[in-house]
Amino acid sequence: MFYPRKIFQELKNHLDKKQITVITGMRRTGKTTMVRELLNHVSSENKIYIDLERFDNRELFSDPNYDSIATQLTRQGLDFSGKAWIVLDEIQLVPYITSVLKYLYDNYTIKFIITGSSSFYLRNFFSDSLAGRKKIFELHPLDFGEFLLFREIPSVQVPFPESMFNIHDYNHLASLYEEYIDFGGFPEVALTPAKEDKLDILNDILHSYLSMDIKQLADFRKDREIHQLLKLLGEHCGSRLDISKLSVVSGISRPTLSNWLDFFEQTFLITRISVFTKSPDKEIVKARKVYFADNGLLTVLTQASSGVRFENAVFNQLRGKGMLQYYSLKSGREIDFILDHKIALEIKERPGPTDLRNLENLSLAADIDKSFVIGHYPVPGFIKYIWGGSVR
Repeated sequence: MFYPRKIFQELKNHLDKKQITVITGMRRTGKTTMVRELLNHVSSENKIYIDLERFDNRELFSDPNYDSIATQLTRQGLDFSGKAWIVLDEIQLVPYITSVLKYLYDNYTIKFIITGSSSFYLRNFFSDSLAGRKKIFELHPLDFGEFLLFREIPSVQVPFPESMFNIHDYNHLASLYEEYIDFGGFPEVALTPAKEDKLDILNDILHSYLSMDIKQLADFRKDREIHQLLKLLGEHCGSRLDISKLSVVSGISRPTLSNWLDFFEQTFLITRISVFTKSPDKEIVKARKVYFADNGLLTVLTQASSGVRFENAVFNQLRGKGMLQYYSLKSGREIDFILDHKIALEIKERPGPTDLRNLENLSLAADIDKSFVIGHYPVPGFIKYIWGGSVR
């Protein structure tokens, strides 16, 4: 069964554009399912799905004679006298495929829809050769609203960020939200009932990242060292990264460590957010905070506290709503998230009136008009906060 992700309508709208539709993201986020469904929405029968995990398909697109590739596709039923639709799944498996795509795009009437499992590959290899010929869409693990859709749980879309704590919403969805916090939003994990099976899938996803993405896309060979670094990053989730201290603790040189952090971010495993400031210089100097792309990966990497896991989950729920930064004073007082330069959000396990007052005062210092506390659990006598599960 196909469950329409929030990005699906935007992808459908792009089917009418000549530009190549590029869908990228971590493994197992549902890219193949997405492109197959997109192809179902193409009314023309002059279309084909090509899986580049198959050796014969990789061999076809490795042919140095690009017109010969078109001839072979004609033999598979495509008609290039009119518009053809071609889905290429897992393009990172074919070196130099961008040259093939550029030639076919320029010389035939083809709408390409392609997937790749790493923005590192796509951004580095697509930046020049396909300039102006593509649009990249990023597919992340499910947010909580999509999680509920996949579980076929009826829920009302609540306005964000104005909706305050609602006990009926909490009672209806609290257990599912705890599951989301513990195991994250990879579609296969969300649809798997047993805890042990969820953990097996998550460990397999992490192993695939370490054994396939890293070895295919980067010159890193120290698997154990990289795994230990990921665990160390898990322990710093939601905190500012001090690269110098991290280098000392990990035993990895600062330049190498910076390269690895860039790679982890460009392959969607982590996201680092900058400080909110009116001064661009301070934004560069201030350390960035790190979050993981999925709570399930955080679970299998480290024994993070409930508060850390909750904040990381909220980060992933907010990611699709705009740009996220954090605010910090020299005294150490912080606002967890600033959304689109205009909304201050503080994340608390058990929020209270003092948390709201402190946030409002800090928001004034940051020149932010709107401020809201997002809480994990109900608090007797206090409802002026957003329950985390309502962020969907």
